[in-house]
Amino acid sequence: MAPVFLTEESPTYGVVQYVSPMVRRIVAKNPSKFTYHGTGTYIIGDPDGNELAVIDPGPRDDKHLAALLDSIGNKNVSHILVTHTHPDHSPAAISLAEITSAPTYGFGKHPLAASQKSDDLDGAQQDDLEDRGDTDFVPDVEIGNGDVIVGEGFTFEALHTPGHISNHLCFSLEEESTLFTGDHVMGWSTTVIPAPDGNLSHYLSNLRRLLERSEMIYRPTHGPAIEDPLPFVNSLIEHREKRTTQIIAAIKTEPKTVKELVNDIYSDVDESLHKAAGSSVYAHLLDLARIGVVSAEPDLGMKAEWRVK
Repeated sequence: MAPVFLTEESPTYGVVQYVSPMVRRIVAKNPSKFTYHGTGTYIIGDPDGNELAVIDPGPRDDKHLAALLDSIGNKNVSHILVTHTHPDHSPAAISLAEITSAPTYGFGKHPLAASQKSDDLDGAQQDDLEDRGDTDFVPDVEIGNGDVIVGEGFTFEALHTPGHISNHLCFSLEEESTLFTGDHVMGWSTTVIPAPDGNLSHYLSNLRRLLERSEMIYRPTHGPAIEDPLPFVNSLIEHREKRTTQIIAAIKTEPKTVKELVNDIYSDVDESLHKAAGSSVYAHLLDLARIGVVSAEPDLGMKAEWRVK
């Protein structure tokens, strides 16, 4: 079953949307092929309370920060939660923390492996594949899997969900049975798994973990909410498994490079997305190499020729 991706109209940037009794969303004007219409920053709190939590303050963007502060108004921001340290999610956390005096919460600083540049990629392609990171962000409070964050009228459980990046967290809001999924699950697109820090095995195992959970709705940082999440998660797992089968079949008869595999498997996909597709194929190949199914010459690089063992 292929994923049925969701769409939504482009938002009015800088205008807050009330998406549930406890949750508001304001979207930054940073649309791209990786961010859809832009970064959706969430403001969470009891409407009758005085405390708020903010999830993924977004990029360095003065207009977005000003709109976010306007939406917060005279209420107190008690928690700033960051799903991960890509530049469309965490950079505004520092400014928001300075203005509100709220502590920031995250798994940790940007992973060293996610900052490493591959010799196989030029600078523009590195940027395309989300290898840039917010190396300035260091959480005031480091949190891990299962940690609970309590504020006035809201309770979050942190889920460590590496795969897209090793410091990725999701946040489960107990009061509304809602999971804020960052980039781990997005309704509008599949998730990029940029090596070397991105890891397909971790990504898939953390998708499977979600199947055992009870949240009724997912709210990704990009794109619309997912209102029937478990079938959608199942479809993402099946999609990745199908890709793995396609890759193995494509290199059974003769060795191929990542670029050749992309041209074969993604022939019906717009060429502007082929670099991202290459990152996905590479993640699959590295995963297959880890379990001894494939090998590569002269090394495990993107320019190598890959073959079934």
